[in-house]
Amino acid sequence: MIRPLLNWRTGLSIIAIAIVSGTIFYSQFLAKKIAREERQKVAQWVEAIKMAMNDTTGMSDNLVSIIISENRTIPIIETDEKNNITQYVNLDTASIASDSNYVRNKLREFRKQNNAIVWADPRDSTRTNHYYYGHTSLLNQVRYYPLVQLLIVSLFIIITITALTTSFKSSQNQVWAGMAKETAHQLGTPLTSIQGWVEMLKDNPDNEKIVVEMEKDVNRLKLVSDRFGKIGSTPHLEAHNVVTQVATMIEYIRKRAPGKVSFVLNTGGVAEIIAHISPPLFDWVIENLLKNALDAMEGKGSIVVHIRQQEGEVFIDVTDSGKGIARQNIHKVFKPGFTTKKRGWGLGLSLSRRIIVQYHKGQLFVKQSEINKGTTFRIVLKN
Repeated sequence: MIRPLLNWRTGLSIIAIAIVSGTIFYSQFLAKKIAREERQKVAQWVEAIKMAMNDTTGMSDNLVSIIISENRTIPIIETDEKNNITQYVNLDTASIASDSNYVRNKLREFRKQNNAIVWADPRDSTRTNHYYYGHTSLLNQVRYYPLVQLLIVSLFIIITITALTTSFKSSQNQVWAGMAKETAHQLGTPLTSIQGWVEMLKDNPDNEKIVVEMEKDVNRLKLVSDRFGKIGSTPHLEAHNVVTQVATMIEYIRKRAPGKVSFVLNTGGVAEIIAHISPPLFDWVIENLLKNALDAMEGKGSIVVHIRQQEGEVFIDVTDSGKGIARQNIHKVFKPGFTTKKRGWGLGLSLSRRIIVQYHKGQLFVKQSEINKGTTFRIVLKN
């Protein structure tokens, strides 16, 4: 499922680049073409103005009038040899009336946009006129069109990828929930059978010690089945003392850990810290973190669990003195399937994070880690 999603993203990116690149190329081609035509029209307009001034016969009046009147879009400002503004056309009359510097500001703007068309009086070389002109709205639209299209295409890609990602996550969650519930279902039948055999063994007093141990394992299996059964369903959160919950799980792991591993629970002398949790799922998270810490230490070291509350939140830090996590792997540890161990599916931390984030509306992350010095995982819960 991940590969098709990546292929979709790659395909959309290629299509977007192709569309935008083609649009930019073609719009720039059109913009240059329009700019050449506008300059040609301004040059014709200038010639028509000068023809009207120099032709005393009146023979060209009709042609001049047509050329001058046809320019309704290109703004032009004329200056003399002393840089005085002598005339202008196609400027906003309302802005001219309200702002005395409007025409002069437009002149500075036009100088940056286009080179002036210069006309020199053939009868007096000291007299020259400069005609500065600005971009028409059509040219501006053509030039800005690629940016608008880029924005639209980008929004389309973002919406599409967001929809695909949401769909992928939803499907992934359904797979997780389905697998968990099926596992719980499959465990149910042999558990019932084993419980029956245990009851039969109780009839023989010689089996007393065996029965006690078997019942512990059966109860453990029932707990595991119950945990898997709750995945995918909205758990009922209740106020519980997390100090007691964590202490119980530490004691459970301590009995199964090597003798060279020490466990410390530090609550700052506080015996009760309340948080809203689902006990079976919360215990699963703590168990996973403690087992993960044990695996990181390879038989010796220390595991310290700090619990404290502050401003409506409960912080639980699980720190080990193990081999640490490489910096490039820190963002991968919660991904399904990632593991540095020879055995295991790499699902423990992924499940733990889902339980804390999705069901408890909290946080689970790597607070810090240093190679050969250890790692600290932090859980944040609402009080």
